[in-house]
Amino acid sequence: MNPAVRAIGRAALAAHPITLQEVTARAELLARFDHSYLVPLDVFEEFAARLTDPHRPGGGFRALSIDGKRWFAYHSVYFDTSGLRTFHDHRQGRRLRFRVRERLYRDSGERQFEIKLKGRRGETVKHRRLLTGDEKALGVGQLEFLSGVLREAYGIDAPARLTPSLVTDYHRATFVAEGQRVTCDAGLVVREAASGRSVVADSGLVLVETKTRGHLTEADRMLHRLGVRAADFTKYAAGFAALRPGLGINRWARTVSEVFPGARSVPAGR
Repeated sequence: MNPAVRAIGRAALAAHPITLQEVTARAELLARFDHSYLVPLDVFEEFAARLTDPHRPGGGFRALSIDGKRWFAYHSVYFDTSGLRTFHDHRQGRRLRFRVRERLYRDSGERQFEIKLKGRRGETVKHRRLLTGDEKALGVGQLEFLSGVLREAYGIDAPARLTPSLVTDYHRATFVAEGQRVTCDAGLVVREAASGRSVVADSGLVLVETKTRGHLTEADRMLHRLGVRAADFTKYAAGFAALRPGLGINRWARTVSEVFPGARSVPAGR
């Protein structure tokens, strides 16, 4: 097993469980502030031990558990224009930026069509719609949903045409306290939809995200005390930067070299 996947699994098993219904009630956080961290395994193990410590005031963070399982496989397909508008909007730091994806929770088979926006204060705002049966991610209903969200939030029209651009696969363990959520991702593989080329994340890193309605959380402060600072990282932007450095990766060059050592892409079929 990938060492980083093993590490998030051990951390999740060491924590008290929390159900998905409790997570939704206590820390769904569809509008939240996110901070991303690239955490080496030895530091992650110390961080996880502090995070889930039952002697913490209020008790330790609890691990999401569904049918006894504590870490889960995620598969996401991102959609973009032929000119990669959403990638470049993010690269250029545009205020009215968004990402569109289909997320599959492999363990349950649930599929969601998701739109992520930047709010006025810089927070992430997620809109999502459950996909049922063989409903297509870019079907009429989803495109109408996307148009409505972009008009209401930004007063802009949706792109005329979207196609699959990037695919990500990884494992995630989620830790929850009141109003706070920490996601820990490992085993990340990123594939370009058009070419099939892929890159694999360093198995010695865990990708940690803190999510809250405020700014710095207790988890952020723990990581700072352990010498880890927030990184400018999203799977979509860093994945494309690793696969296609000619797009302009200066902003993410350091992150890409850390997460995807050498940023060497693997041709399809190898």
